[in-house]
Amino acid sequence: MKKILIVALALVLALAIFAGCQKETETTVSDATEAPADNTETASDATEAPEAPMSLSGEVTVSGSTSVEKIGIALGDEFMAMYPDVKYTYQGIGSSAGVKNANEGVTMLGTASRNIKDSEKEWGMTEEVLAYDGIAVVVNPANTAVSNLTMEEIQKIYLGEITNWSQVGGEDTAIVVVSREDGSGTRGAFEELVEFEDSLTADALISEGNGGVHATVAENESAIGYISFTYIDSAVKTVTVEGVEPTVENVLATTYPISRPFMIVYHEANLSDAAKAFLEFTKTDLAKEIIEEKGGIAID
Repeated sequence: MKKILIVALALVLALAIFAGCQKETETTVSDATEAPADNTETASDATEAPEAPMSLSGEVTVSGSTSVEKIGIALGDEFMAMYPDVKYTYQGIGSSAGVKNANEGVTMLGTASRNIKDSEKEWGMTEEVLAYDGIAVVVNPANTAVSNLTMEEIQKIYLGEITNWSQVGGEDTAIVVVSREDGSGTRGAFEELVEFEDSLTADALISEGNGGVHATVAENESAIGYISFTYIDSAVKTVTVEGVEPTVENVLATTYPISRPFMIVYHEANLSDAAKAFLEFTKTDLAKEIIEEKGGIAID
């Protein structure tokens, strides 16, 4: 009987030891099985993490239209804020000079506030539309009698065939015609759209840049001029053309007759990596917001 009791106790002890080993084994296996799940979750987190901003450095050089200048500088400032190691410069020297600079590699990019001429197309550059713009006809705010002009009246004023404000419903005062310098994209577009190319009256005052025309008209009560929409402010008074207000909405609706594209031209071989990235940036929603903030008309 005593022997039987000893054997029973030994059997119970053996079963207890076996159960403990089995539990330890299960725990170890369970832990080992769960470990890959933790690693998988870590890998997933790493995949979802945002990529670091691309490192970019170098120069972006641009020259051309003074009409594009405000937009060009604003876009460049934002681009440099995104990429602090990039240096961006814009020279407002006129459309023809900017297109020529881009062709000759003086600057990487050229801008024009008009369509590219056939003679310039022969240089084989890539052309892109940056935005659209209207050209506003402006007079001095003191000229309260004249608020609307027809395309024919504007044409005859710039041809020198209408010389007094009384001929278009204004005061009996000689009209001071203000135009832009040779090579100006705004002048080229204005003369083409109003149809008096190369026939500007010899009595016209010539002002450099949109800013020059704006200042001359603002200071002379008898003056008439034309400026980019981006230069419209309270110092000058816009007139309606054929009864249509010079607004972005009317340009988009194609009801305002004096409008044109803002162009960028370049030779691919002349572009730095930074310049290529800048061209891509000009197509973003952020760039479109900047274009519109500066008075341009963004394209879809």
